[in-house]
Amino acid sequence: MVVRAKGSPRSASKRRRGAAGRRTPLASSANPIVRQLDAIRSGGGDGALDFGRGRTLRVSSLDKVYFREAGITKGELMRYYAAIAPAILPVIRDRPLILKRYPSGVDGPSFFQQNAGDVPEHVRTARVSTGSGGSAVRIIGGDLLTLLYTVQIGTIAVHTWQARLGHLEFADTSTIDLDPGEGVAFREVVALAARIGKVLREHKLEAGIKTSGSSGLHIVLPLPPRTSFAESSGIASLIARRIVESNPTRATLERTVKDRPSGTIYVDAQQNAEGKSVVAAYSVRARPKATVSAPIAWTELRAGLRLEQFTLETTPVRLRRTGEMWSVAMKRRNSRRALDALLGGS
Repeated sequence: MVVRAKGSPRSASKRRRGAAGRRTPLASSANPIVRQLDAIRSGGGDGALDFGRGRTLRVSSLDKVYFREAGITKGELMRYYAAIAPAILPVIRDRPLILKRYPSGVDGPSFFQQNAGDVPEHVRTARVSTGSGGSAVRIIGGDLLTLLYTVQIGTIAVHTWQARLGHLEFADTSTIDLDPGEGVAFREVVALAARIGKVLREHKLEAGIKTSGSSGLHIVLPLPPRTSFAESSGIASLIARRIVESNPTRATLERTVKDRPSGTIYVDAQQNAEGKSVVAAYSVRARPKATVSAPIAWTELRAGLRLEQFTLETTPVRLRRTGEMWSVAMKRRNSRRALDALLGGS
């Protein structure tokens, strides 16, 4: 339940539709925020971004290297999020964020932050109920100033709840994470995902698929309104169990890494409880090559698919070519009847 909110985003969240994906224009050097970031970077790396209507954000150390191997700086990470704002902001709109901060970049120490703490004016926050029965002020997604503030304090990946303000007691997605063990080729993950896709189609279920940006793939089922977190967890767990039962030498439900059978893929359905977070589509991950959690089409599940295809540098180009795929996939909500049929047949 939401107790208080501030800094609500305005009309930027309104959606425009295309045929395969939403053809929202991506920001370029003509975009005012991208242009300001470029000027601040060339002027020493410290300055203020002007978002209009009296909304500003101080940024600093934009020349700090966040990805040593890829040579990518904090300013370039900010520029990426500003450039793909039309794609990522609707995905994270009204969702509480959980931050994992890397103040010295991906090679340095990191720590999690859930509560908002003291934030600058205009950073969007809300007081929400927590699993412990209390409440806390959390940073809320959907606003570019807020997103860039999280990068300013060292956040790289965007992790969100699977629920939105106004309906935080209900899940709107259910996620299955395919996490390969050591030595498992990514093509094996791709093959297992294709089998899951076949199972979903047999049950007349809709799902989007994206790279995790780390080592595996995420399969996400959009849920009908007022789906409880218990139902969301049950749906993911049932699908995971069936996949493992039919692929016992390749898939496992064992959560503890050291106890997983060698050469298996962990079919993780455990991130669907209330308050749990998942990485958002289009989020950069804290990996050496600045890989991205990139939406893909089911038809792209081929042996030659590589995680390294989807990076901070390549994703804006891909978005211009494919359109915004994720929000389109998430609009195809599964029917209550199809989900009840799945759970009833367990």
